[in-house]
Amino acid sequence: MKWQLRWSLHHLYKAIDNFRQRHLKLLLTVHHKNLTTLIGYCNEDQINTGLIYEYMAMGNLRTHHSGSSTKVLSWEDRLRIAIYTAQGLEYLHNGCKPPIVHRDVKSTNILLTEKFQAELGDFGLSRIFPNESSFELSTSLLGIPAGVSTSVAGTPGYLDPEYYESNWLNEKSDVHSFGVVLLKTITGQPGNITSINDPWIEGGFDANTVWKAVEMAMACVSPNSNDRPTLSRVAMELKDCLTELRTRTKDVVSVSDEAQSKDYSVEMISKSMITQLGPEAR
Repeated sequence: MKWQLRWSLHHLYKAIDNFRQRHLKLLLTVHHKNLTTLIGYCNEDQINTGLIYEYMAMGNLRTHHSGSSTKVLSWEDRLRIAIYTAQGLEYLHNGCKPPIVHRDVKSTNILLTEKFQAELGDFGLSRIFPNESSFELSTSLLGIPAGVSTSVAGTPGYLDPEYYESNWLNEKSDVHSFGVVLLKTITGQPGNITSINDPWIEGGFDANTVWKAVEMAMACVSPNSNDRPTLSRVAMELKDCLTELRTRTKDVVSVSDEAQSKDYSVEMISKSMITQLGPEAR
């Protein structure tokens, strides 16, 4: 009996190790500017294992929400971070062969470089799809996006409720989790838009682009996965918001500069008139 148990454990550890090796080989081939870089892998006695990623100087996104950090993010910073994250996820879904679903998209897994470029990390729960055809989002006869049946994994509060109830996983599960992150990035609280903007947003915010981002976030967290956008569309819409924001900011700065120039001209004219009207020196 003991021999059988040791034999079973040996094969179990070997199977786990083989899985990890396959998983690691894929992760080592995943290269994108918005995904953390895997540097190495520790494996001690097949039990004490760990992944080694690049150092991210500014920590994770969660620490920068609502004044949790000394560095308070502006609305433009937050939009850029959301775009970076969406681009990283879009690459996992469409740029990797085979495709990958992250399954644990949340604020603590969005890491920031010294220049506040966002990189998505922690692929411990990611699911690799066996082939591309099993991952295509063509709607089946039952109206369910194509995917795979698998045990539920993820973080409560970010987890896709449809996936939780059906065990059916596809890329739209990541879209839902991203939507929760985006809502929290805007409001400071996941899912709470009664007070639409985070009061700690540095330098104020642009109401028009904030509302567009909110609409996109709400589409991402739609209860029905068929109603959620793809990450490609999300990234494109958020980029449009950023372009609009920068245009508005540029216009405001231009008007301000013009007003200051006019004020300076009026001041110079006033001084000139005073000089001309003053008594001549004898």
